[in-house]
Amino acid sequence: MLYLFGEFLERYFGPARLLTSHLNLIIFGLTVGFVGVIYLLPRLFRLLPTDRGREYAIEAENSLGKPTGAGVVFIPVFLILALLAVPPEPVILVTLLLTFVAMVSGYLDDRSQRPWRELTKGLVDLALATAAAFLLYSSEVSTIWLPFTNNLYQTPMWLYVPLATVFIWISINTTNCSDGVDGLSSTLVLIALISTGTFLYVIVGHTDFSAYLLLPHYALSAKWAITSFALVGSLAGYLWYNAYPSHVLMGDAGSRALGFIMGVMIMNTGNPFLILIVCSVIIINGGTGLVKVGLLRFFNIRIFHTIRFPLHDHFRKDLHWSNTQVLIRFALIQVIVTIALIGITVKVR
Repeated sequence: MLYLFGEFLERYFGPARLLTSHLNLIIFGLTVGFVGVIYLLPRLFRLLPTDRGREYAIEAENSLGKPTGAGVVFIPVFLILALLAVPPEPVILVTLLLTFVAMVSGYLDDRSQRPWRELTKGLVDLALATAAAFLLYSSEVSTIWLPFTNNLYQTPMWLYVPLATVFIWISINTTNCSDGVDGLSSTLVLIALISTGTFLYVIVGHTDFSAYLLLPHYALSAKWAITSFALVGSLAGYLWYNAYPSHVLMGDAGSRALGFIMGVMIMNTGNPFLILIVCSVIIINGGTGLVKVGLLRFFNIRIFHTIRFPLHDHFRKDLHWSNTQVLIRFALIQVIVTIALIGITVKVR
C-alpha cells in the first residue's frame, strides 16, 4: 500500500519516491513493528489466556498462570505492517492469510481447557504446509539451487510439493518444541529471520550479487525480505517482555505461526536445505525430540535413554545450565553456524 502510495505521489512530490524504496520499507516495518508491539502487548495481558503448565517440562511451574498466546497480538501487528509495507503480490498475500490461520489454530489450542491432541495439531500443520507448498510451486522458487554446484534445477511438482511440505512442517513443529525457556525460541527465530531476510535482500534479491555468486535471482526476494523484517520488528517487541524472567509467553499462537512463516521464507531463498543452516539449533533442539517420540509411539523403538528432550531441558536439568546460559550459548552457536555455513554454501560452488 505504501509502495503504491509513493508511486502515485511521486508525480507531485519528488521525495515521496522514498516510499518505493525496498530498504526504506524494511526500516519502516522493522521499527514500527517493534514500537507497536512494545506499546500494545502489556495493555492486552489481561485479555490473554493463562499458561496451564507443561507435563514433564523442567521448571514448568515458573510459567504456570502467566499470560500466554501473545502471538495473537504480535502476529496481527506483523500482518498489518506487511500489508502496508510490502508491494502487492498474490503469493505473499495468500501466505499472510495462511499465517493468520496458523495463528488462530494455535490460539484456539492456547485457550482450550484441554490441550489439543498431538495428531490434531500435526494434521492442521500438515494442511497448512501443503497449501503453502502448492502456493510456492506456482512461483519462481520452484527453480532451486543446491550447495557445492552451480547448476539450477527445475523441480517437478511431484518432488517440490512433498519436499516443501516436509520442510515447512518441520519448521512449525521444531519451533514449537523449542519454546520452553524464556526468550529462547523467539531469539533463535529472530536470528533465523534476520539471516534469511538479509540473504533474500542482499544475495538472491540483488542481480549483481546473485550473478557473481552463480545463484539465481528471484524477482520477489526483496518483497519477501520486507515481510521478513516486519516480522523481526514485531517479534523483537514481544521478546522485550519475554526476556528472562518473562512476563508473557507466545503460546502456540506465536510458535506455530512463526514456524510456518519462517519455513516459507527459507523456501523462498531457492534452497530448502538452508533451513539446516539458519535453523540448525532449533532443529537439533526440537527435532531430535520429535524423532524420539515418533520412533517410540509408532515403532516402539527407544533411543537416547539418558538424554532429555527438547535438549534445552537436558542442559538445564542434567548439566545444570541456567536459563540465561542456555539462551546465550544456544544463540551464540546459531550465529556462528549461520555465518560459517552460509559462507561455505554460497562460495564453494
